[in-house]
Amino acid sequence: MVKEELILVNFWSSPFGCRVKIALEEKGIPYEYKEEDLFNKSPLLSTINPVYNKVPVLVHNGKSVCESLNIVEYIDEVWSDRSASFLPSDPYERSQARFWADFIDKELYEASRKIYRCKGEEQESGKKNVLRILKLVEGELGNKPFFGGDNLGFVDISLIPFYSRFYTWETFGKFSIEEECPILVSWAKRCSEKESVAKSLDDPIKIYDFIVYLNNYLTK
Repeated sequence: MVKEELILVNFWSSPFGCRVKIALEEKGIPYEYKEEDLFNKSPLLSTINPVYNKVPVLVHNGKSVCESLNIVEYIDEVWSDRSASFLPSDPYERSQARFWADFIDKELYEASRKIYRCKGEEQESGKKNVLRILKLVEGELGNKPFFGGDNLGFVDISLIPFYSRFYTWETFGKFSIEEECPILVSWAKRCSEKESVAKSLDDPIKIYDFIVYLNNYLTK
C-alpha cells in the first residue's frame, strides 16, 4: 500500500492555519507539519502557493490546496468517512454555514488589527467593529452548543482559532469580550474542551507577546 503524503505548511500563530490543524485533528488524520518563516519566505512557499505566496497550504500527494476555508472543505470531502461532516447535509443550512464562515474570514481579522495596531479613534473604531461582528455571530449561535449543532462544524472551526487572540484584543483595547458576548465566550470554552481544539489552539499569552514584538518590529 502506497503511503499517503500529507503536509501542512503554516506559520505557528496563523489563526487560518489553526483551522486546518483543528480539521485534521477532528478527523484523526496524521500529517507532517512544516513551519514557514513569514519574515523570510522559502522558495517552497512560492512553489506551492504561487498566487498568494502565503500560508496555510495543505500538500496532499504532491498537490497543493490553498486558503484555509477551502482546505477545511477539502479535508471534509476527502475524508468523509471519518467523523461527522463539518457541513450540514441540507443545502440551505450548508449555504448558511458557508456564509457565516466567509463573513468571519472577511471581517474579523482585519477589524481586529486596528485594536492592536492603532490608537485613539481608529482603535476605538476597530474595537466597536469587532464587538459588532462577534455579537452578530453570537446571535447566529443562539442556544446551540456549537454552530454545527451537537458537533463541531464548519463555522466553529472558522471562528474558534480567534479565541486565542481575545486576550490580546482585550488587553490592547481595555474591554471585556465576556461582558459583551457571554454566550460566545461560553461556546469558546466549550470548544476548547474538545481534544482537537485543545491540541491546536495557541497560548493566548504567547500570541500577545508575539503581537507586541510584531508591532515593535513594524515601527522600527
